[in-house]
Amino acid sequence: SMDVANCEHQVVTHLDQLDACVDALGNKLILKASRDGYDGYGQWRLSDESELPDLKKSLQGLDLEAVPLVVEKMVNFDRELSLIGVRNAKGDIRTYPLAENLHHQGQLHVSVAPATNVDSELQEQAHTIFTKLAEGMDYVGVLAVELFQVNNTLLVNELAPRVHNSGHWSQSGAVTSQFENHLRAIAGLPLGSTAKVGESAMLNFIGEVPAVEAVTAIEHCHLHHYGKAFKAGRKVGHATLRCADMATLKARIAEVEALIGK
Repeated sequence: SMDVANCEHQVVTHLDQLDACVDALGNKLILKASRDGYDGYGQWRLSDESELPDLKKSLQGLDLEAVPLVVEKMVNFDRELSLIGVRNAKGDIRTYPLAENLHHQGQLHVSVAPATNVDSELQEQAHTIFTKLAEGMDYVGVLAVELFQVNNTLLVNELAPRVHNSGHWSQSGAVTSQFENHLRAIAGLPLGSTAKVGESAMLNFIGEVPAVEAVTAIEHCHLHHYGKAFKAGRKVGHATLRCADMATLKARIAEVEALIGK
């Protein structure tokens, strides 16, 4: 065991086990596919025991022996943070400043990095979690660790073994972006500095990208357009912002948000 704190949970390989999960963990549960889940896909919620029969029906077609479900007790967390880190084959490890994530309908909406109100102890706790995971898996490349903060404790929520949406801020806001460090790691090159440059944010464009002229007219704003067909619920681009101070960053975030949904 890697001895990493996470949410109280049980692993389910057969639907009949769900009743025992409710007995053990309570009736407010999140169910997650153990592989290939993203953006709220591969996730189900139970808010009350009366929903259990319907939930079982919706899970009927799944091969739970091939891809077990992780059933977690819903955690009353203070906020969602994520840590992007990188390890190369030599075992060198660097981690980025913690980012704070705001979600909407299961999808990441905004990441702000460095997250506010993070002291050196919290950052160190996250770094230790990353180190245990990356070394335990003998992992090479960028790994994203999604975390719940409960008081001063970090609980691991999910892992994404890749460059991650919540690390896109590093394109503008770190000395070396997560993308460059991933390539450095897998090519056996020395890792680049993960130090922050200014105060940063990333905002997702979901469904459609606002007018390019309007996005690029915002000061300190960089547009990353994926060239995908616009479709409801699909991530089709993002904006990165880097400002000298948090007050300016908040003002710029508001400008980008004003364009979303227009």
